[in-house]
Amino acid sequence: MNIAIGTTQDRALYEDALRVRRLVFIEEQNVPEDEEIDAFEDDSFHLVLYDGQTPVGAGRLRFIDEGVGKIERICVLPSYRGRGAGRMVMEAIEQLAKTKGAKTAKLNAQTHAEPFYKKLGYTTVSGVFMDAGIPHVTMVKSLE
Repeated sequence: MNIAIGTTQDRALYEDALRVRRLVFIEEQNVPEDEEIDAFEDDSFHLVLYDGQTPVGAGRLRFIDEGVGKIERICVLPSYRGRGAGRMVMEAIEQLAKTKGAKTAKLNAQTHAEPFYKKLGYTTVSGVFMDAGIPHVTMVKSLE
């Protein structure tokens, strides 16, 4: 598997990221499309995990404060879960965040994914809240 990183100006990569996000968030989890595809798309870096030419995972990175990278829209197709694909996406997006000057990574994790992020070194810093009808928690990790 290999990782590609780009912006919305890289239309092919962005469309591949949206393809995975639509399958996971919109179709599988019933997130409304207008919540999934938002006003931050053009201000973000998009990452796609490929198996050959097939997009199988995706993520998005944007900067919300000086030195704080917000990791969003992390998803992996169901047939690739439990095979290290999510870890590959997270390692790549954290490395991207570091190279762009982030000292801290922040994300809002669906509560069922909280143990996955804890294994990657994230700490929960909020109570449970609802986003798109799904329970989430905010988590952070030092990238220094």
